[in-house]
Amino acid sequence: QVQLVASGGGLVQAGGSLRLSCAASGRTFSSYSMAWFRQAPGKEREFVASIVSSLTRYADSVKGRFTISRDNARNTLYLQMSSLKPEDTAVYYCAARRSYSVPTEVSQYDYWGQGTQVTVSS
Repeated sequence: QVQLVASGGGLVQAGGSLRLSCAASGRTFSSYSMAWFRQAPGKEREFVASIVSSLTRYADSVKGRFTISRDNARNTLYLQMSSLKPEDTAVYYCAARRSYSVPTEVSQYDYWGQGTQVTVSS
């Protein structure tokens, strides 16, 4: 089992950058597929990016602007967000799945962090 704690959210102007972090407990972090999802008010939770080993996957809406990475020695997942837009405003969640794959569906992930708010002003 793994516990996840997301951090790094905040208020930023359009065009700015933020880096989210997700600290994971447990000794087998490297064996988990990790992902970021986001949920805007009144909308369903949606896939942002996922990573396992060196394999990554991105939603079309963030491709070229966001970069997902992980530091297995620190048990930490990151999401570097650049060229932020007001439509990126949402609560961002990190998630984990014990497998070697990078699925995009919410239902495919077993563990979730508490979420961190990202607000992009125009």
